[in-house]
Amino acid sequence: MNGQDLKKLLHAGMIQLKIDERFQPQLWQYLELLSQWNKAYNLTAITDSRDMITHHVLDSLSVYPFIRGKTILDVGTGGGIPGMILAIVDPQRHYTLIDSIGKKTRFLNQARRQLGLSNVSVVTERVENYSPEQSFDVIISRAFAHAEDFLRWTKHLGDTDSEFLAMKGPRQEQLENMDMFRIEQAETLTVPFLEASRHLYIYKKTSG
Repeated sequence: MNGQDLKKLLHAGMIQLKIDERFQPQLWQYLELLSQWNKAYNLTAITDSRDMITHHVLDSLSVYPFIRGKTILDVGTGGGIPGMILAIVDPQRHYTLIDSIGKKTRFLNQARRQLGLSNVSVVTERVENYSPEQSFDVIISRAFAHAEDFLRWTKHLGDTDSEFLAMKGPRQEQLENMDMFRIEQAETLTVPFLEASRHLYIYKKTSG
């Protein structure tokens, strides 16, 4: 697909997801930056431009209606998926993107500056060692780890009001040794132009 067709695909997907089209130029700029940096830094295994739109941008935007609160932590963000993409279309909330790999956070800082995103912070740290001053309203991950590991490694980053969002494929992962969490909501995500099954699991803490 040529550039114009790709932009039309992105625009059509945004319309289906009810995302304000005024954010399309920034999303397109993010995709261009990701593609450029990926050639040298291997930020994502997906290199096809069309797949970057469907598997990264539209997939990330599909979770937007389930983001609540004001402060969001994206765990194992990699190239900024979904955190950077959500931050572009959601300027009223603050997104903290955390990853332990320096080359990925260097890209994120460069993208943050070039896109003019004042609502984004970038942290280079293993999430289990991260000690922010305040809890986050939302802790989200996309294909980061087994749900049980995700919750175990991030439990100190939220309180009983926080929501822990795991973006997953078709198979729900059972919590066998996590009595301090309960599943609050399970949703099937509809991603435009993507046939693969996507699901969102929302967990909350039952105690401290």
